[in-house]
This record gives sequence, C-alpha cells and structure tokens, in this order.
Amino acid sequence: MADHPLTARGTATRDRILEVATQEFAEHGIAGARIERIVSTARTNKAQLYTYFGSKDGLFDAIFFASLERIVNVVPIDATDLADWAVRLYDEYLRRPDLIRLATWARLERRPAGHLVADADRLDDRKLSAIAEAQAAGLVRPGDPFDIMAVVIAMSMAWSPVSNVYAATADEPADRHDGRRALLRETVRRAVMTG
Repeated sequence: MADHPLTARGTATRDRILEVATQEFAEHGIAGARIERIVSTARTNKAQLYTYFGSKDGLFDAIFFASLERIVNVVPIDATDLADWAVRLYDEYLRRPDLIRLATWARLERRPAGHLVADADRLDDRKLSAIAEAQAAGLVRPGDPFDIMAVVIAMSMAWSPVSNVYAATADEPADRHDGRRALLRETVRRAVMTG
C-alpha cells in the first residue's frame, strides 16, 4: 500500500476497488476472483490496484480483516445476554451476507483447520473476556469461553448464506425472520445461559 496519504480521488478509487473486490471475492473465492473483473468494474487499472494493495492476496486480506472488524464493531458482544447477541449476528448476516461468504472462502482456501486467522490477527480477546466475566458472575454456563462463543456463533449462522440446510435472505417475509429470531434467542438462552 502507498506510504503517502491518498488524495480525495485516490481514496475514491481505493474505495471503489474495495467495494467491487468484496463482491468479487464473496462470489468467486480467492482463487476464482479475477483482478481483471475488479479493475474493469471499479474503473481503474491493475497498476493502481497493486499500488494500494500489493497483490491479490493483499487485497483479499484488506477486505477480509475489515469484515472481521466490522462484525466486532457493528455487533459487539453482550455476554450477559448471549441470546440477544446471537440474534444481532443473525440480522447482520441478513444485511451483509458477503461477510460470511468471505469468512467461508478464507476457511476453505487458507485455513481449513484451527482458528480462522492467525493468533496475531484474532479479534476475540474482548469477547472471551466478556464471556469469562459472565461465567464468573454465574450468568453463563461453565466451559471454555472460546467454545461457548463458537457454539453461539454457530447457532447464529444456522440460516446464514453458508448454511448447509437453508440460506435465508433479507427478502423473506418479516414473520419468518421473527420466528427464527425467537427460536434462536430461546435456543441460545437454554444452551449457554444459566438464568
């Protein structure tokens, strides 16, 4: 990436690249994404893309890590109510199905086992601490905080774009989503909350 500040025009170009590339990677994966399609749709050129991101992998990394940060910031954990957190995650997956698809491509093409990202890039310290604090307060069942978090996230993804059973969309009737939210809330509450 460039070491000097971007101009307004450079920022606009970089943002267009990120927007187009997010959809390209979400749809085609890392191996299937094509730089030619990205630069054509973003109305730029390869040289510009490589100046900003260094490589195709660098571009994916920029998008992928921004998507992880988005989930953490847009859907912050409340370990005193993990059921509500699961429902808010469900809603975010409806708003931004591309984010889940990016994570799935990273799992399939980069890290088929273990944590989704390297330890240095993990963003779950705050979540794990919050769960441990809720456990100490008697609000969350005993167990490894990471495993509790993994179970809640997995339940929140039951109808996500990568579900092997059914992928929900925001276009479905509101009452269908309300029913799923109620089921998810109650299931998470019974599975991991103590009260």
